[in-house]
Amino acid sequence: MKTEIQELLEDCPIITAIKDDKGLERCLESDSKIVFILFGDVCSIAKIVQRIKDSGRMAMVHLDLVTGLSNKEISVDYIKEYTMADGIITTKPALVKRAKELKLFTVLRFFVIDSMALQNIEKLGKQVKPDLIEILPGVMPKVIQKICGITRIPIIAGGLIQDKEDVMNALSAGAVSISSTDESVWFL
Repeated sequence: MKTEIQELLEDCPIITAIKDDKGLERCLESDSKIVFILFGDVCSIAKIVQRIKDSGRMAMVHLDLVTGLSNKEISVDYIKEYTMADGIITTKPALVKRAKELKLFTVLRFFVIDSMALQNIEKLGKQVKPDLIEILPGVMPKVIQKICGITRIPIIAGGLIQDKEDVMNALSAGAVSISSTDESVWFL
């Protein structure tokens, strides 16, 4: 059975990733139904999420980038309790585990800089079982293909995606979607 997030990605594989209020307003003009929130603080995150939810989109909060939240599980509880976010993004496996306990969608983000990162993706993917894995940078089709071969968890390619060719290369290599802060990519 497909999850809601998988269905949304099939309809539009481009995820808008926003890093400021200007990006928030602009992403609401796109066809993307999933928004990665890469900014905010404990005082503003609920309003940011609410703005996205009011537009009928799924809101995913990058916990590591919200000022005032720690890297402890209580941060996930805060997001669940005080915002209407659909899920979280993080580089921390413990936060993914807590989010899954709270029935939030989860994205485990990896910076693929060497072969050890590939080993961690395989190992942590099996242990933590996030809903999605995001790899950065996302402009490495050979690496995306390799990762798709070592895990069954759907892959998002993010970081340095700048044009249609980057999007098509990532999707052709096996990524289910791409995430980008580049507004021109949102409207391809």
